[in-house]
Amino acid sequence: MKFLTDLRLLLIAVWLGAAVYFIGVAQSAFTILPQRELAGMVVNRTIAILNFSGLGIFLFLVLTSFVRGAHRRILLWAERVLLLIAGAACAVGQFVFGFWIAMKRVEIGRPIDELAADDPLRIQFNMLHEYSVWTLMVAMAAAFLAFWIVANRKSATKKDSASTPYNFEKEFKV
Repeated sequence: MKFLTDLRLLLIAVWLGAAVYFIGVAQSAFTILPQRELAGMVVNRTIAILNFSGLGIFLFLVLTSFVRGAHRRILLWAERVLLLIAGAACAVGQFVFGFWIAMKRVEIGRPIDELAADDPLRIQFNMLHEYSVWTLMVAMAAAFLAFWIVANRKSATKKDSASTPYNFEKEFKV
Protein backbone atom coordinates (compact mmCIF):
# COMPACT_ATOMS: atom_id res chain seq x y z
CA MET A 1 0.00 0.00 0.00
CA LYS A 2 2.85 2.38 0.80
CA PHE A 3 4.39 1.66 -2.61
CA LEU A 4 1.13 2.53 -4.36
CA THR A 5 0.80 5.78 -2.41
CA ASP A 6 4.39 6.72 -3.20
CA LEU A 7 3.85 5.88 -6.89
CA ARG A 8 0.70 8.00 -6.97
CA LEU A 9 2.54 10.94 -5.39
CA LEU A 10 5.39 10.53 -7.86
CA LEU A 11 3.05 10.54 -10.87
CA ILE A 12 1.28 13.70 -9.73
CA ALA A 13 4.61 15.38 -9.03
CA VAL A 14 6.03 14.37 -12.42
CA TRP A 15 3.00 15.77 -14.25
CA LEU A 16 3.09 18.99 -12.22
CA GLY A 17 6.80 19.35 -12.92
CA ALA A 18 6.18 18.81 -16.63
CA ALA A 19 3.44 21.46 -16.58
CA VAL A 20 5.71 24.00 -14.90
CA TYR A 21 8.50 23.11 -17.33
CA PHE A 22 6.06 23.56 -20.25
CA ILE A 23 5.46 27.15 -19.17
CA GLY A 24 9.18 27.83 -19.41
CA VAL A 25 9.44 26.06 -22.78
CA ALA A 26 6.56 28.09 -24.18
CA GLN A 27 8.07 31.39 -23.09
CA SER A 28 11.51 30.40 -24.33
CA ALA A 29 10.21 29.23 -27.70
CA PHE A 30 8.59 32.59 -28.41
CA THR A 31 11.72 34.40 -27.24
CA ILE A 32 14.37 32.38 -29.08
CA LEU A 33 12.84 31.06 -32.31
CA PRO A 34 13.04 33.48 -35.25
CA GLN A 35 9.40 33.06 -36.33
CA ARG A 36 6.42 33.05 -34.00
CA GLU A 37 4.73 30.40 -36.17
CA LEU A 38 7.59 28.00 -35.41
CA ALA A 39 7.29 28.75 -31.72
CA GLY A 40 3.55 28.12 -31.94
CA MET A 41 4.18 24.71 -33.50
CA VAL A 42 6.63 23.79 -30.72
CA VAL A 43 4.18 24.89 -28.04
CA ASN A 44 1.27 23.12 -29.74
CA ARG A 45 3.19 19.82 -29.87
CA THR A 46 4.42 20.16 -26.29
CA ILE A 47 0.99 20.98 -24.85
CA ALA A 48 -0.45 17.95 -26.67
CA ILE A 49 2.10 15.71 -24.95
CA LEU A 50 1.30 17.33 -21.59
CA ASN A 51 -2.46 16.94 -22.07
CA PHE A 52 -2.32 13.31 -23.25
CA SER A 53 0.04 12.34 -20.43
CA GLY A 54 -2.26 14.12 -17.99
CA LEU A 55 -5.23 12.15 -19.27
CA GLY A 56 -3.40 8.86 -18.79
CA ILE A 57 -1.91 9.73 -15.42
CA PHE A 58 -5.11 11.10 -13.92
CA LEU A 59 -7.16 8.16 -15.20
CA PHE A 60 -4.65 5.78 -13.59
CA LEU A 61 -4.75 7.77 -10.35
CA VAL A 62 -8.54 7.75 -10.19
CA LEU A 63 -8.60 3.99 -10.78
CA THR A 64 -5.94 3.31 -8.16
CA SER A 65 -7.84 5.45 -5.65
CA PHE A 66 -10.34 2.58 -5.42
CA VAL A 67 -7.72 0.27 -3.91
CA ARG A 68 -8.80 -0.19 -0.32
CA GLY A 69 -7.02 1.63 2.42
CA ALA A 70 -7.75 3.00 5.85
CA HIS A 71 -8.56 6.54 4.77
CA ARG A 72 -11.25 9.04 5.60
CA ARG A 73 -13.94 8.94 2.94
CA ILE A 74 -14.33 12.69 2.60
CA LEU A 75 -10.65 13.13 1.76
CA LEU A 76 -10.72 10.16 -0.59
CA TRP A 77 -13.67 11.58 -2.50
CA ALA A 78 -12.13 15.06 -2.52
CA GLU A 79 -8.99 13.53 -4.04
CA ARG A 80 -11.03 11.69 -6.69
CA VAL A 81 -12.96 14.83 -7.61
CA LEU A 82 -9.75 16.84 -7.91
CA LEU A 83 -8.15 14.15 -10.08
CA LEU A 84 -11.25 14.08 -12.29
CA ILE A 85 -11.15 17.87 -12.59
CA ALA A 86 -7.46 17.75 -13.58
CA GLY A 87 -8.12 15.00 -16.14
CA ALA A 88 -11.16 16.80 -17.52
CA ALA A 89 -9.16 20.02 -17.82
CA CYS A 90 -6.51 18.15 -19.83
CA ALA A 91 -9.22 16.69 -22.07
CA VAL A 92 -10.93 20.06 -22.58
CA GLY A 93 -7.61 21.75 -23.24
CA GLN A 94 -6.67 19.19 -25.88
CA PHE A 95 -9.93 18.22 -27.54
CA VAL A 96 -11.93 21.44 -27.25
CA PHE A 97 -9.61 24.44 -27.15
CA GLY A 98 -6.78 22.73 -29.03
CA PHE A 99 -9.19 21.75 -31.80
CA TRP A 100 -10.77 25.22 -31.96
CA ILE A 101 -7.36 26.89 -32.07
CA ALA A 102 -6.28 24.59 -34.90
CA MET A 103 -9.50 25.34 -36.81
CA LYS A 104 -9.01 29.07 -36.26
CA ARG A 105 -5.46 28.83 -37.67
CA VAL A 106 -6.82 27.09 -40.76
CA GLU A 107 -9.52 29.74 -41.09
CA ILE A 108 -6.92 32.53 -40.82
CA GLY A 109 -4.72 30.86 -43.44
CA ARG A 110 -1.62 32.96 -42.77
CA PRO A 111 0.58 33.84 -39.79
CA ILE A 112 -1.49 35.26 -36.97
CA ASP A 113 0.91 38.18 -36.49
CA GLU A 114 -0.04 39.47 -39.94
CA LEU A 115 -3.56 40.19 -38.71
CA ALA A 116 -4.42 43.54 -37.19
CA ALA A 117 -4.92 43.59 -33.44
CA ASP A 118 -8.61 44.48 -33.88
CA ASP A 119 -9.27 41.79 -36.50
CA PRO A 120 -12.17 39.55 -35.32
CA LEU A 121 -10.24 36.37 -36.19
CA ARG A 122 -7.25 37.46 -34.13
CA ILE A 123 -9.49 38.44 -31.23
CA GLN A 124 -11.14 35.01 -31.35
CA PHE A 125 -7.75 33.28 -31.52
CA ASN A 126 -6.45 35.28 -28.55
CA MET A 127 -9.61 34.48 -26.58
CA LEU A 128 -9.24 30.74 -27.29
CA HIS A 129 -5.59 30.90 -26.29
CA GLU A 130 -6.54 32.59 -23.02
CA TYR A 131 -9.14 29.89 -22.29
CA SER A 132 -6.50 27.25 -22.99
CA VAL A 133 -4.10 28.87 -20.51
CA TRP A 134 -6.78 29.02 -17.83
CA THR A 135 -7.68 25.38 -18.45
CA LEU A 136 -4.06 24.38 -17.83
CA MET A 137 -4.02 26.46 -14.64
CA VAL A 138 -7.17 24.68 -13.40
CA ALA A 139 -5.54 21.30 -14.09
CA MET A 140 -2.38 22.34 -12.26
CA ALA A 141 -4.29 23.68 -9.25
CA ALA A 142 -6.43 20.54 -8.99
CA ALA A 143 -3.37 18.31 -9.33
CA PHE A 144 -1.53 20.29 -6.65
CA LEU A 145 -4.46 20.01 -4.23
CA ALA A 146 -4.77 16.28 -4.94
CA PHE A 147 -1.04 15.90 -4.29
CA TRP A 148 -1.44 17.72 -0.97
CA ILE A 149 -4.35 15.47 0.06
CA VAL A 150 -2.50 12.27 -0.82
CA ALA A 151 0.69 13.41 0.91
CA ASN A 152 -1.10 14.48 4.09
CA ARG A 153 -3.29 11.41 4.18
CA LYS A 154 -0.17 9.29 3.92
CA SER A 155 1.39 10.93 6.96
CA ALA A 156 -1.90 11.01 8.87
CA THR A 157 -2.37 7.23 8.64
CA LYS A 158 0.81 6.56 10.61
CA LYS A 159 -0.06 5.80 14.23
CA ASP A 160 3.28 6.74 15.75
CA SER A 161 6.52 8.27 14.57
CA ALA A 162 8.45 5.07 15.35
CA SER A 163 6.86 3.34 12.35
CA THR A 164 7.97 5.92 9.79
CA PRO A 165 10.69 4.73 7.42
CA TYR A 166 12.81 7.84 7.99
CA ASN A 167 12.89 7.74 11.78
CA PHE A 168 16.48 6.98 12.73
CA GLU A 169 16.08 7.37 16.51
CA LYS A 170 16.35 3.64 17.16
CA GLU A 171 19.39 3.31 14.91
CA PHE A 172 21.58 5.71 16.88
CA LYS A 173 20.54 5.03 20.48
CA VAL A 174 23.40 3.87 22.66
